[in-house]
Amino acid sequence: MTMLFSPYKLRNLTFKNRVVIAPMCTYSAEGGLASNWHLVHLGKFALGGAGAVMTEAAAVQERGKITHGDLGIWSGAHAAALKPTIEFIQSHGAKAGVQLAHAGRKASMQRPWFGNGPVGDADAARGDLPWRVVGPSAEALDDGWLTPAEMSEGDIFQLIKDFSAAARRCNDIGCDFIELHCAHGYLLQTFLSPLSNKRTDTWGGDLARRMAAPLAVAKSVRSTWPKEKPLFVRISSVDGVEGGWTLDESVAFASELKKIGVDIVDCSSMGNTSQGATAAPGKRGVGFQTPYSARIRVEADIPTMAVGLILTGEVAEQTLQEGRADLIAVGREALKDPFWAHHAAEELGVDTFDNWPEQYGWWLDKRRGAVKGIATDPELAALPKL
Repeated sequence: MTMLFSPYKLRNLTFKNRVVIAPMCTYSAEGGLASNWHLVHLGKFALGGAGAVMTEAAAVQERGKITHGDLGIWSGAHAAALKPTIEFIQSHGAKAGVQLAHAGRKASMQRPWFGNGPVGDADAARGDLPWRVVGPSAEALDDGWLTPAEMSEGDIFQLIKDFSAAARRCNDIGCDFIELHCAHGYLLQTFLSPLSNKRTDTWGGDLARRMAAPLAVAKSVRSTWPKEKPLFVRISSVDGVEGGWTLDESVAFASELKKIGVDIVDCSSMGNTSQGATAAPGKRGVGFQTPYSARIRVEADIPTMAVGLILTGEVAEQTLQEGRADLIAVGREALKDPFWAHHAAEELGVDTFDNWPEQYGWWLDKRRGAVKGIATDPELAALPKL
């Protein structure tokens, strides 16, 4: 038995394996409501063998959407629309999670295929009108971007309430776990980073005060979310920009999250610039973020999830064996291969077609002999002569 395909328990929840499908925005909701797109898009990863499947960022406030196409969880109607997707994921043996988010100053953006910048005139002509954005400080992401309104204390307290209300809705529809999005330049991460938090009150300044709002959200959500269910938090381990958030600060933040009762720190990086997390400069190799999850895991003494160019089952297994993480998040590689988990298991020599959906497995098992014959017999491997 490999570590990747061994069960993993958090609180009262046992994941059948350690493959988690990472949150990936698809910008395809209407009015924040999930649809058949989301059921098929997320459901295929459960068919593909992952131990857990997480939704893309779901906004806890309407103004917290990144784009007009983002999921929402700010009302009961939004939760109800998502429920069939959650139930389908669970019906095929995977645990279902929702990422709770607020885009902050990175709200009112274009869908990526329209430019991935701030909403402009061309978007308005399509009906995608801009809206008012907020942040810890009135600091625009970059030239040409909307300047956020600095949040008042009342705004911050309302945000805390809205995250907790969203967590209750997730529980109402049977979600197994939730994740708070404190990464990639979205609202909670902009409170953490000195690049974006210029406040001098309770909610900004030194590290403790910059952590105050995200920790208050995490504490409120943990008290709302059932104690038997895990709570994840995704962070940007570093800003990757001079004067920005550092790995030392991530260790300190993770230590505080552990005290609150957070179960997993999901270790990503960067994103607090207009280039975004996926387009930031610098070389990126296989598992390039695993040193972050390794250090946080050891120094904060909290389980971590590694993410970022973990392309194969062998790399995922090595990451676990070396103590770099406890769970493996797979994102765009799963878009390329929704059956990544099954194929990784085959690669590591632990899979049989019994683990596939029975509607597929019996067919694949039946043709196994023919495939083996082709692999070993040159005559069978060539097209027949005309």
